[in-house]
Amino acid sequence: MRYVIGSVLACAVLIGTASTVLAQQADKPAAAAARASVNLNTATLDQLEDLPGIGRATAQRIVEYRQKSGGFKKIEDLMNVKGIGEKSFLRVKPLIVVSQKTDKPTGER
Repeated sequence: MRYVIGSVLACAVLIGTASTVLAQQADKPAAAAARASVNLNTATLDQLEDLPGIGRATAQRIVEYRQKSGGFKKIEDLMNVKGIGEKSFLRVKPLIVVSQKTDKPTGER
């Protein structure tokens, strides 16, 4: 009898833990979507540092790359920055965008 009760309790704990983990994973995309996207071509050092895994030195290299190359053409160009590999890129990918800065006011050709 004790064995049966112990098994039932163990199953209940496992189910509760699995439910909690699944709920946390389901919240991650929502949390990422709730964050504002960071434009690699206009972001400040502080905004870049807010990205997961990006410290001050890497943020500075991102800005330097942006200045030397004339800006990012696509988000994958971020991997051209020293210190940003595939793993780092995949971590920040849902949080970044690239849009070109224009000198012309909206509506001009």
